[in-house]
Amino acid sequence: QVQLVESGGGLVQAGGSLRLSCAASGRTFSSYAMGWFRQAPGKEREFVAAIDWSGDDTYYPDSVKGRFTISRDNAKNTLYLQMNSLKPEDTAVYYCAAGAILGSSYISDYAYWGQGTQVTVSS
Repeated sequence: QVQLVESGGGLVQAGGSLRLSCAASGRTFSSYAMGWFRQAPGKEREFVAAIDWSGDDTYYPDSVKGRFTISRDNAKNTLYLQMNSLKPEDTAVYYCAAGAILGSSYISDYAYWGQGTQVTVSS
């Protein structure tokens, strides 16, 4: 089992950057595939990025490809999401998640979730 706590959200102007962090408890962080999702008000939760156990392989939807970068530090039990060139449509609560399926964009493939961190991008 793993517990996840996100941080790093906030208010930023369009074109700006933020780096989200997700601290994981437990000794098995490196055995999980990890992902980031987001949920805007009135919308379904959507896939943002995923990374394999070692950090060698990453996956993104077209909406964030080239702007967002997912990474992980297994020695620190921490997952990151670097977000650049932010747009107002990136405004959402961002969640990190842990699962067993490499590179999955499906919510159901992730067993553990953090509480979320708010990201607001002003125009």
